[in-house]
Amino acid sequence: MDNFFTHYRCTQCGKEFEPTGLHYLCDVCSRDYKPGMPLLGVLEAIFNYPAIREAWLQQPDIRLFSAVNPQFYPPIPVGDTPLFMAPRLAESIGLPQLWIKNDALNPSGSYKDRASQIVVADAVQKGVEEIVAASTGNAASSLACIAASVGKKAVIFAPESAPPAKLIQIQVHGAKLNKVKGTYDDAFKAALDYSATHECICRNTGYHPLTVDGKKSAGLEIFLQSGKVPDWIVIPVGDGVILTGIHKAFMDLMHSGITDKLPRLLAVQADSSDAITSYWETGTYNDAAKPATIADSISVKTPALAHWAVQAITESSGKAIRVSDAEIQQAQLDLAQLAGVFAEPSSSATLAGLKKAVKMGLIPASAGMTSDNAIILLITGHGLKDTASVRSFD
Repeated sequence: MDNFFTHYRCTQCGKEFEPTGLHYLCDVCSRDYKPGMPLLGVLEAIFNYPAIREAWLQQPDIRLFSAVNPQFYPPIPVGDTPLFMAPRLAESIGLPQLWIKNDALNPSGSYKDRASQIVVADAVQKGVEEIVAASTGNAASSLACIAASVGKKAVIFAPESAPPAKLIQIQVHGAKLNKVKGTYDDAFKAALDYSATHECICRNTGYHPLTVDGKKSAGLEIFLQSGKVPDWIVIPVGDGVILTGIHKAFMDLMHSGITDKLPRLLAVQADSSDAITSYWETGTYNDAAKPATIADSISVKTPALAHWAVQAITESSGKAIRVSDAEIQQAQLDLAQLAGVFAEPSSSATLAGLKKAVKMGLIPASAGMTSDNAIILLITGHGLKDTASVRSFD
């Protein structure tokens, strides 16, 4: 398959970088970046969009939008997860066209496999043997899983408070686990420090531009599976990388002339981890004061892609909303008992956010009423990865 990736471009100043090297942030815009602040000079993968359009008309294939030639992909299958209607859940909310994109069915049980797949493929292509990442658990267990399939060494920095099931998953795949006394933000800095002194690729979310490009694949699948652009996609948001990835998927489709519209994005954050929501509301960035939520995967003080995430919400005419842990727990039960989907708390936040957005009028009650304005809940992690929130059933 031909590769249509042409270059990287800085999302702030527009500076371009050749496609073959190992790039992280723009060398101009990132001069003032320090760990503990949102990333500056994040790079975006750019493609030959007219050529993709011609190839798509011959045979639609999401791999046309891949920045790494698929011949380098690991053998373990990632993506192509089901998109399906959830009629009982839809009836309970009063939104008949409610669909679920269940990415908990990826190899490691997480959406993060999409980013790991392309970063590991990049390591294969470049002949780099070691990949390092910071994570609260899902990105780490994902990298450990995908790296193991090709014999690459995964080095992980994760908070010691990460869910035990995720830490076990990291170790069972043979990754080197470094437990960090502190938060995800502390682990992020530790991974950057490690990569500065070792010959490796740093998979840190948002820092490596291919993490966004890998995560866009779910948006491309949604378009291909449904044959249209949905009205709303509801996304759990921590660092903002899944949100920007989904947005980029539909921007790439628009640039290629394959569609002429964007889905509206509903960004859902936990009450205590609301930096992106507050930024969208006020136009001024501030860290989340004290992130503390059962939804560990979206518990972030300083979201890496805060700037791009707010841009994605704005460009899609979307919204952002906060939900409480109690609302997340109830949504987790509703997903399990009305749709048969056991989602971890961070993923369950999508349903909690949708219900709250409809109640508050952020999403009109008329949305999701016909096939032309479907609403999609993005499920990003399996409930078995973190069972603490439902242990009352023991």
